[in-house]
Amino acid sequence: MQRRFRAPRGRAEVIFDYGQVVLGSILVGLGTNWFFVPNKVVSGGVTGIAIIAHYLAKTPVGAVVFALNVPLLYLGWRYAGGMRFFLRTLVSVVVLSATIDVSAPYLSPPTTDRLLVICYGGLLDGLGMGLVFRGRGTTGGTDVLARIAHRHLGVGTGQALLGINVVIFGGAAFIFGAEPVMVALALAFVSARVLDLVQSGFSVARTALIIAAEPRAIMDAVFARLGRGVTVLDAIGGYSGEARPVLMVVVAAHEVGR
Repeated sequence: MQRRFRAPRGRAEVIFDYGQVVLGSILVGLGTNWFFVPNKVVSGGVTGIAIIAHYLAKTPVGAVVFALNVPLLYLGWRYAGGMRFFLRTLVSVVVLSATIDVSAPYLSPPTTDRLLVICYGGLLDGLGMGLVFRGRGTTGGTDVLARIAHRHLGVGTGQALLGINVVIFGGAAFIFGAEPVMVALALAFVSARVLDLVQSGFSVARTALIIAAEPRAIMDAVFARLGRGVTVLDAIGGYSGEARPVLMVVVAAHEVGR
């Protein structure tokens, strides 16, 4: 039986990964204390449950986040990446929980406006989680479930998180009413979009496959007007059986209209 070869990662790469995990966890924790807890906004997943418990029983948010993540850490180790994944997620959970509880007495909400809470809270939350995922970890909670869905089902991490949170918010609507859940859903959407942007990068490309009777004229126009290269592929018409060229052009997203 063949064994897959995996190139060893250098010490600098590992340190950089853990740096991203720690920084991302701090950002998520700060966003929680700046925007979510003081404005009674229930964010998604385990943190949302911890915020609910905080207002119902006065429990510390970070401590509850850590306690709820203990069983999910096992799932992460078992199904989402093994010991390396477990260690990075453990670091993230510890840093996140500590950041929430340690910074809580010193932070005051910069705004109470719902729209600003959605925009800036979602930005910090998505940016933080994106950095953690780029460092090959998660912040625990539903992030572990989203990572499993991404790994085994091919679902985008942000989309998986959004889907899981929709289910959670649906149950929360019976307790808190419609408006807080509407805010939380909008917040989850912004966070998911920022997370996917951090993971995929800011440069998004599109591939066009062009079939034409006069391919040379199109090639000349792409060279002259877009400054892009063209790859010519040999293809056969499925119905006619005739050979015909297919032009493949890769352009930036903003060039699709041109």
